[in-house]
Amino acid sequence: MDLAFAIAGIAALLAGLLPRLVEGRPLSLPVAFLGLGMLIFALPLDLPVPDPLEHKVVAEHLTEVCVIVALMGAGLKLDRPLGWHRWSSTWRLLAIAMPVTIAGTAVFGWWWAGLTPAAALLLGSALAPTDPVLASDVQVGEPTEDEDSEDEVRFALTSEAGLNDALAFPFVYAAITLALNESLVKWVAVDVFYKLAVGLLVGLGIGWLLGRLFFRASQDAVRLAKHAEGFVALAVTFLAYGVTELAGGYGFLAVFICAVMIRSSERTHHYHQVLHDFAEQVERLLTVLLLLLFGGAVVNGLLSALTWQLVAVGLVLLFVLRPLAAWLSLRGSPGSKGEHAVIAFFGIRGIGSFYYLAYATAAATFTEAEALWSLVGFVVIVSVVVHGVSATPVMQRLDRRHERTPDESVT
Repeated sequence: MDLAFAIAGIAALLAGLLPRLVEGRPLSLPVAFLGLGMLIFALPLDLPVPDPLEHKVVAEHLTEVCVIVALMGAGLKLDRPLGWHRWSSTWRLLAIAMPVTIAGTAVFGWWWAGLTPAAALLLGSALAPTDPVLASDVQVGEPTEDEDSEDEVRFALTSEAGLNDALAFPFVYAAITLALNESLVKWVAVDVFYKLAVGLLVGLGIGWLLGRLFFRASQDAVRLAKHAEGFVALAVTFLAYGVTELAGGYGFLAVFICAVMIRSSERTHHYHQVLHDFAEQVERLLTVLLLLLFGGAVVNGLLSALTWQLVAVGLVLLFVLRPLAAWLSLRGSPGSKGEHAVIAFFGIRGIGSFYYLAYATAAATFTEAEALWSLVGFVVIVSVVVHGVSATPVMQRLDRRHERTPDESVT
C-alpha cells in the first residue's frame, strides 16, 4: 500500500507537469501515462494485477466516474449556443456516422472475426463513440465570451464526444438483449425511447434550475456563482447523473445536457471557468489513474486473446470505417474539406469504450469477453499512439492555414 501511495503521488505530480512539458510537441499525456503504466507494472514490484475481467465492477465504476466528469467539462467549455444549423456537424456525426460505424464494425466482427451476433454488436457499440476523456488535444479550449471562437474541427469533435457516449447506449443494450434472449419490443420501448427521453428531460430540468440558482438567485448566500466554488462541478455532475439513473434514464446524456444548459444560462460569467477548471483537474487525475491501470493490464496479458482477424477488425474500424462514415456524413456541413477530413480521422477511442464493455459483460454473459477486451484494448492503444502523436502537428497546421475565416463562421 505504501508503494501504491508513492506511485499515485508521482503520477499526480506528473499529471500537473507533463501537459506543459509536452505542449506543442507530437506527444500527448495519454501516450506518456500509458507507457508509464506499462513500465511500472513490468517491474518486479509485486503490484496487484489490474485485470478488468476479474474486477468488472471496479473497472465499470472507475471508468463511469471518469466519463461523467469529462462530459461535464465538455459541456461547460462549449461557447457555441445550441442550434440546429450551428450544431449541424454534430447531428450528422451522431445520426449518420455513429450508426454506420456500429453496423460496419459489428458486421466485420461477426463475418471476419467469427464473433457471435451479440458480441459483434457489443464490439461495434463500445468502439463507435468518440471518447470525451482522451480527446482533449483536439477539443475546444477553455470557456470564453465569444460565441464564434471555436473552429469547426474542435467544436465538432467536442460536441460529438459529449453526446455520442449516451447515444451509443441503446446499441449496448441491444447487444445485452440479444445475449439474454430478451424481447426486442421492450428494448425499443424502454432502452431507446424511455431512457433517452428521461436523460434529455432531467438534464434540461436540472441544468435550467441550477443555472437560475448559480446566477439569478435573489439571495447572495445561495447564488453560488458569486462564491466561485469549483467543487460544485462535481456536485452538479453527480446530481444530474444520479437522479437520471434513479429515474431509469441515461445519465451520460443528462450530465452533458445539464452542463450545456448551465453554460447557456449566463454565457459571460467567470464562474464557468472555475467550474470547468475544477472538472478538468479531476478528470486529469482520474485519466492518469486509469491509464496507469490500463498499462498494467496490457503487460499482464490483456491482449493475449488477440488474433490477426481481430487486429484486422480494429484497424479497419480506426482507419476505414470511422473516417469514411464521418467524412461522408459531413458533406454539405459547415467547414472545408480539409476540416472534414480532420474531424473524420480523429475518432479517438478510449475510456468510454472500456466502460461500455465492463458494463455489458457484468450485465450479461458474453462467451467472447476475453477476445472483446483484447480487441478493445488494442484499438485504444493504437488510437492513443496514432492520434496522440498526430494531434498536435495536425491541429497546428490546421490553425496556420486558417481554412475557415471569421466571415465563414457558423450562424
